[in-house]
Amino acid sequence: MTIELHVADAPTAEDREAVLAPLRLYNEAMAGPARTEPVAILLRDADGHTIGGLWGRSGYDWLFVEYLAVPQALRGQRLGSALIAEAERIARARGCCGLWLDTFAFQARGFYEKLGFTVFGTLEDHPRGSRRFFLSKRLDG
Repeated sequence: MTIELHVADAPTAEDREAVLAPLRLYNEAMAGPARTEPVAILLRDADGHTIGGLWGRSGYDWLFVEYLAVPQALRGQRLGSALIAEAERIARARGCCGLWLDTFAFQARGFYEKLGFTVFGTLEDHPRGSRRFFLSKRLDG
């Protein structure tokens, strides 16, 4: 069998799934099913339009917060704290032992630390001249 490298100019959802399939099989053989479930906690205005919120997923006993966004004009009203608190409630209900997320140095590291998250990793020069922080918060200890 001949195998070649191919850089996709416009990768598709099918390409992504083809890459994930053997990884998913291996992971499940080693750690069991991930039981991945999405999490969406939305901020809606009076007209019902989604204007921010929290987006993530739970799997392998942790809830990953992929995005958390509160519009600039609404900051300082504890909406971010409420979003994290609701994510923690969902995580506990799903049997997760913690939450994890990442944030850039110019974003909200201090906010997350005030909520009990701790840094477990740092990526220097992402973007160049700055840092990206990886934080976690255990719920079982």
